[in-house]
Amino acid sequence: MRVLNLFLILSFALTLQSNAQTKGKRIKLFDGKTFKGWEGDTLKTWRIHNGAIIGGSLTEMVPHNEFIKTTGTYSNYHLRLKFKLLGTEGFVNGGVQFHSQRIANPDYEMTGYQADIGEGFWASLYDESRRDKLLAIADPELVKKLLKLNDWNNYEVRSEGQHIQIFLNGIQTVDYVEKEAEIPQSGHIAFQVHGGGKAEVAYKDITLQLLLK
Repeated sequence: MRVLNLFLILSFALTLQSNAQTKGKRIKLFDGKTFKGWEGDTLKTWRIHNGAIIGGSLTEMVPHNEFIKTTGTYSNYHLRLKFKLLGTEGFVNGGVQFHSQRIANPDYEMTGYQADIGEGFWASLYDESRRDKLLAIADPELVKKLLKLNDWNNYEVRSEGQHIQIFLNGIQTVDYVEKEAEIPQSGHIAFQVHGGGKAEVAYKDITLQLLLK
């Protein structure tokens, strides 16, 4: 019995040590080669090319929203990635979902926060399939100075408790505090290509840093 108790204590201590070592370090969410750790329509919508996850098409209309999400869920972190949005027709838009879940009807949709990507929405905070509105709007003049159209941009989401910040190319565009206690502050991370346009959105260099609490 004493041996068993000692084993359990050592196992618990090692788990705490492992968790402490993970927090504060950047971990890769995407290996640049496979969809390991991700779930979505990888037959028609999402593909991998040159180390990036790419969704949509520049020659065919995207019929409806599509999301590719992490299999794991996360809270209290600093997410970093690069995105590039291209489009030729219709509503050209994408986004980075966080603290999100898939919904049953329609099953291709997700609900949760979104760091938006696209004209009129750049670097703003949208509430997808829930309150269905912009919660915080980035300054258009600031975005105009920061954004690299049709090119790679750095994007960051920092979420700690109820506090959410979004950064575009190193500059903060959103500083939001959630006041509704029932809104979840954990969930999946996902990428969107919006329906209704001939659009292609790419995401790469995706890392997550768990914040020390």
